[in-house]
Amino acid sequence: MNSRRHSRTADPPGESSKRRKIVACERCHSHKIKCSGDQPCTKCRLVGCADECQYPSRDRQVKVSESYLERILTENQRLKEQSASSANTPEAGHPEPEQPRPPGGVPDEGSTSIRNPIIGDRAWFHAYDPSAPPIFVGEAACTAFATRLRQFLSGTNTTAHIRRTQYVKEENIALANAGDIRWPSLQQARLLVKIAIRQISCVYHVLLRKSTLDKLEEIYRTGDFECTVNQCKFFALFAFGEAYSMRSEPSSGSRVPGTSYFARSLSLVQVLPERTSITHLETLLLLSLFSYYLNRRHSAYVLIGSAMRLGLCIGLNHNIPESQPIDPVERQHRVRIWWTIYIFDRMWASKMGLPSQILDDDIHLDMPSRIEPKQVYEEQFADAEYIEANINLARIVGETTAKVYSRRKYNETFMQRVQKLLKALKNWVDTLPEHLRLNVEDPETNTKHITSIHLAFNQCVILTTRPTLLHLLKLNETSNPRDNANPNSNINSNANAEKESISQPVLTLGEACIHAARHSHSLILTKWINGSLPVFGYFHAHYLFSASLVLAMSSFVPIGSPADIGAFETGLEVLASMSENGNLAASEFYHNLKHVKQCLDRFRAERRANDAGRRVSSTVPAGLNGGNQLPFGTSAPLTPAPALMSSSPGQTHGPLPAPVGSVMNGYTSQPNPIPGQGQQQEDPPARDLAGGFTTAMAFMEPTMQDFLAQSDLDLGLLYPIETFMDDAENLYSGHEFT
Repeated sequence: MNSRRHSRTADPPGESSKRRKIVACERCHSHKIKCSGDQPCTKCRLVGCADECQYPSRDRQVKVSESYLERILTENQRLKEQSASSANTPEAGHPEPEQPRPPGGVPDEGSTSIRNPIIGDRAWFHAYDPSAPPIFVGEAACTAFATRLRQFLSGTNTTAHIRRTQYVKEENIALANAGDIRWPSLQQARLLVKIAIRQISCVYHVLLRKSTLDKLEEIYRTGDFECTVNQCKFFALFAFGEAYSMRSEPSSGSRVPGTSYFARSLSLVQVLPERTSITHLETLLLLSLFSYYLNRRHSAYVLIGSAMRLGLCIGLNHNIPESQPIDPVERQHRVRIWWTIYIFDRMWASKMGLPSQILDDDIHLDMPSRIEPKQVYEEQFADAEYIEANINLARIVGETTAKVYSRRKYNETFMQRVQKLLKALKNWVDTLPEHLRLNVEDPETNTKHITSIHLAFNQCVILTTRPTLLHLLKLNETSNPRDNANPNSNINSNANAEKESISQPVLTLGEACIHAARHSHSLILTKWINGSLPVFGYFHAHYLFSASLVLAMSSFVPIGSPADIGAFETGLEVLASMSENGNLAASEFYHNLKHVKQCLDRFRAERRANDAGRRVSSTVPAGLNGGNQLPFGTSAPLTPAPALMSSSPGQTHGPLPAPVGSVMNGYTSQPNPIPGQGQQQEDPPARDLAGGFTTAMAFMEPTMQDFLAQSDLDLGLLYPIETFMDDAENLYSGHEFT
């Protein structure tokens, strides 16, 4: 019996089809008459019902051998891998062909929307020097995104990445270390250490405040200046003290004060101690942070990597059992040192598009907490809730770098991953303690550590959403095409091309990105006007550069505002001034932003030439700003939910409604002409910029709430999102390796 059943299974297709039972059409079946099985059948033709002759769809079960199924699955997987490989390795200067959409709206598991939404299989390397290996460029880096924007504005993927040269070279550090570097006088040492503690400890836990000051007094009292461990730590602190109190470094010739102390500390620190100490880890944290002041980002990443591995060697990622006799201050200090290493690792990696160096699953350590007595706690430590908020934000930043910019394979689509990241960011800002919220009524009263963590939050929102905004800018250009004869152009040159349908999630993410950029720009501009912006710091220059790139794009999209181009130019001027004062990071970002401005000017000139004598009116897709139809090119401000009010004057408790007369940080809703045409708007006053609409409010917008509430199935089957994957892939994968 088994052999006969097997022989029927293996019958040739021809014999099987001969024995197949004919299915009657619906009319013949209902009348219980014999059907010929034709299309149309004989009976339906005779009675004049040929058009109504239909057959029921049947899903017949057939038996096939298991080996046959395995061969089919193996061949299917091989073809998927071959298709994905060929789709993500285009030749230079040749655009990728558009991939067919899977039937039924179901995303293909081998497509870039599942595996990797915005970058190809190949990493991005730029060959600056033919005699040296090419330099890796991480896609998450803001300078890399600036290059992508310039490639779009210029209409060609051959636009080269700008080399980073504005950093302190190794020979300059060696020269700074060659001088006669001694301990300063006790009075000068006290001032430098107190300045460093005040400026750093409010944001990061890198030392015990009172114990450090007591140790300094002990060193000068006993004359123990030869201890290498103490010399490394305090010279690093002296470097920060000079960076925050001086305008130049006359002795070493470096543009950054404190370079000499940094160089001496770096030369004395042990790279490979067999048994490290907490003081040694403190020094590595200080040196890693100061490396950013010298714009040596790679050095900072290596130093924090060394600190992490040394910390793992002594088990900092684990709790010490309560049975172990250890001082409560030292126990809490140990916990906080590890979490500072963790924060630096996540934040530094996101600045360069590099992977984090430890998984969250490998950390089994409690969060920072308060200890008793209260006086001892306040003398040694900063606010535990602030550090915990910083840790949670760093965790989201690490996930953003991995889920948006890495080449890992995911089963979720790009929009599903972005949705989860934005949910985490919304939960972060909603659960922020009251005393850590911004004062939107009087922004000038916000302290350094409060402003710092909110700028980091805004940057994470920008990092998550700016690829979508770049895609939206590309879609906007399809409705205002340029006549570009460049064969490498990646812009649609069909002047009669119809505006592609833009889904509401794409608009929502673009709006969130713009709001975050405006808020960061306003916070930094307020500090600049008040004179409280650090001269040689890295992070404010970086946040201003990132926000300015988004504001440049915002001036061209329908959900943006023409006033944003003025904010972009203001950011350019602030970076220029910081560069003149010796800020190396600002010099790099200003150089990049100047090239972006040149591309913007050419882009506007081309659009003015093409639009002369013809202005085609179009509309923003339905659903924008609550479903209201607005003219294409109109700024559509997000309106905060009226029910969300502050619990106390001047403090944000969740999103706040914008003040009357101040819409989106002073940006008013009005027709968005092509920048450069007509009257150019002036920048809104700094006071209006800093108040009003914050990034947190954007999460309470109805469109954002709808996006966050959508199921994975809805996001996975959304056709416009799959189109976004293909377009974004083309934007990010056309690398030039020359």
